[in-house]
Amino acid sequence: MQRKKFLQNSFLAGAGLITAGVATGAALPKTGQPGQPFNLNYGFHDGMFRNSAGNDFIDQIKFGYDQGFRSIEDNGMARRPPEEQQKIGDALAKLGMSMGVFVLDKGGNGANSLATGKPEYLEIFLKGCRQAVEVSKRCNGKLTTVVPGDFERHLPMGIQTGNVIEALRKGAAILEPHGIVMVLEPLSDTPDLFLRHSDQTYAICKAVNSPSCKILFDMYHMQRNEGDLIHNLDLTYSEIAYFQIGNNPGRNEPTTGEMDYKNIFKHIYKKGYKGILGMEHGISQPGKEGEAGLIKAYRDSDSFL
Repeated sequence: MQRKKFLQNSFLAGAGLITAGVATGAALPKTGQPGQPFNLNYGFHDGMFRNSAGNDFIDQIKFGYDQGFRSIEDNGMARRPPEEQQKIGDALAKLGMSMGVFVLDKGGNGANSLATGKPEYLEIFLKGCRQAVEVSKRCNGKLTTVVPGDFERHLPMGIQTGNVIEALRKGAAILEPHGIVMVLEPLSDTPDLFLRHSDQTYAICKAVNSPSCKILFDMYHMQRNEGDLIHNLDLTYSEIAYFQIGNNPGRNEPTTGEMDYKNIFKHIYKKGYKGILGMEHGISQPGKEGEAGLIKAYRDSDSFL
């Protein structure tokens, strides 16, 4: 998944339930005024506002709130110390903000692919699900990202798919009583990944048949893997619980690439989506100016009413 590398590269560059989405937080006013909440609920990452607010994530959260953002997402939340998870959760609660996705610890990667059907890999995944329950209690995060891992090339595709479905059903049984949703993310990082397309993910979610197993529709990855973004979004929407943002090429903020995010956001808004859209991308320009440009890009792209 290469998330560690992504976070290091993108944000350091900047420095130099469910059918209509998981509803979180209060209803958002329809406004494009600076400092006021956006029409959609965008969630920023640790590091996105470090030049403007400092290195402390709590200070960045307060700064983001003042700019109109009402959510965060934090891929590395599960690996933060428990007291730090609690501190972040408390800060969000005080501000009335929401927690987006955190990555399920070892929730599937090339080293322990669920497609293999190996019991030892399944146990690693289920351990991550049990850990996610405890993380959720501290930060009030109800969404956890899962990537099933790589293909197992010596097994037929149907057998691999069956192995993934069986593992996800067991994971959902752990998460469902706690209202936690694992969102499956098809990725474009490498052709070795088992999960790459929205229709494939849709079929798996239907087979798992649990409110705790849905789609994370990362628009950057889906633009790269399949294009026809709005059409494919519509086809799979009943199983989408979360969106992520990133323009292509470059994986930076809206307005920097080929994707018309103003039109995409308008379409998602008109569908009635009430969940979070995670800002899992870099910043095209360095320093405070780049962060101001990031905020402006979201204001411009969010002004669709």
